[in-house]
Amino acid sequence: MIAVIQRVSEASVTIDGRISGKIDIGLLVLLGIEEADSQEDIDWLSRKIANLRIFSDESGVMNRSLVDVSGEMLVVSQFTLHASTKKGNRPSYIKAAKPDTAIPLYEKFIKATNDLLEKPVQTGEFGADMKVQLFNDGPVTIIIDTKDKK
Repeated sequence: MIAVIQRVSEASVTIDGRISGKIDIGLLVLLGIEEADSQEDIDWLSRKIANLRIFSDESGVMNRSLVDVSGEMLVVSQFTLHASTKKGNRPSYIKAAKPDTAIPLYEKFIKATNDLLEKPVQTGEFGADMKVQLFNDGPVTIIIDTKDKK
């Protein structure tokens, strides 16, 4: 799994003119799932994101997590995170999981994160044409790949 995590003051996702998910202070997570991903990746990544210390404390130091600040999370599926651009100019998405594999993993990731945060995670809709709007706070943007857990 690849996650692009953005600290936001607000974010939303709209599908066909309808807001599907909306948060205030928290994290927007763009999530890419590949065929080799497993429950182990879900568990590791959901814990890592919930506990990332990227929110400022009273001294202005990034020392607080999403859990610490009671922030919200918006998760949006994004298969293009697995784009390979090694050959030519047209990206290949061969590593991106097919829907029959990706959808259950996406739903399990959302459930695991719901459980960790003890509040509902807002979402887009898997496979939909989505419009994502955000106010990046900082900006703070972190990329995590579960295949690179160093």
